[in-house]
Amino acid sequence: MVSVDDRGFTFGDGVYEGVRAIRGRLFHWPAHADRLVNGLRGLRIDLAADQVGALDAVAERLLRDNGLDDGEAFIYIAVTRGAAPRNHVFPAAGTPPTVYVSATRLVVPREQRQRGVAAITHEDLRWARCDWKTLNVLGSVLARQAAAEAGATEAILVRDGVVTEGAATTVFAVLDGVVRTHPPGHRILPGVTRDVVIACAHERGIALREEAFSEAELRVADEIFLCGTTTDVTPIVTLDGRPVAGGTPGPIATQLRLALDERLYAPR
Repeated sequence: MVSVDDRGFTFGDGVYEGVRAIRGRLFHWPAHADRLVNGLRGLRIDLAADQVGALDAVAERLLRDNGLDDGEAFIYIAVTRGAAPRNHVFPAAGTPPTVYVSATRLVVPREQRQRGVAAITHEDLRWARCDWKTLNVLGSVLARQAAAEAGATEAILVRDGVVTEGAATTVFAVLDGVVRTHPPGHRILPGVTRDVVIACAHERGIALREEAFSEAELRVADEIFLCGTTTDVTPIVTLDGRPVAGGTPGPIATQLRLALDERLYAPR
């Protein structure tokens, strides 16, 4: 049971992680655990790093117990400050955090990855610490709903004329032959898949810079693509109803999609 007084419910006072599982194996679990620990420290929620690290065993048991270790699955982990009477001040010392883990079947839309999807631009309404993966994702919810109502898959967020990231993805643009993406900092989530894609680009000699770009530059990009835990590498072929370059997936997005697949499905 999760109490109705849980601070995750009353305040969104907690952090979460989403982890890809393939044939019972968690993809890049140490990076997800490190990010979860960083968020817990930022919010000052008392759950030790070794306790976080042990959650991989919990996730693997869930996969086995639910018959999800033979294909692909999504692991969701949420940690809140615990249950206490509603008060903006932290609850009494010793209040145990709530830890919740679930596992569900993941169906990967491979055809969508290959043909590309539509996106819109949307104002970045999120709070100032996007580098902490907090439970309160209302800004992203509103952006994703706007995308859905426009018949698009993702909303690309713009703050003060600068592209930050997607509502639930990292955004890359190819400009003058160079892949660019917003650098790490408070404005974006330090994406686990983002780091893998960047490593794939470097391994293949693809020019890439972690350098912010403007909305105006986005609109004239040669390619736009996304990545994320359940998004893999997905090309954007239309933006705000207009085709991106030729309106088909570009060569760099295609190359990186295949490179990420090699990492995801590598033999144990």
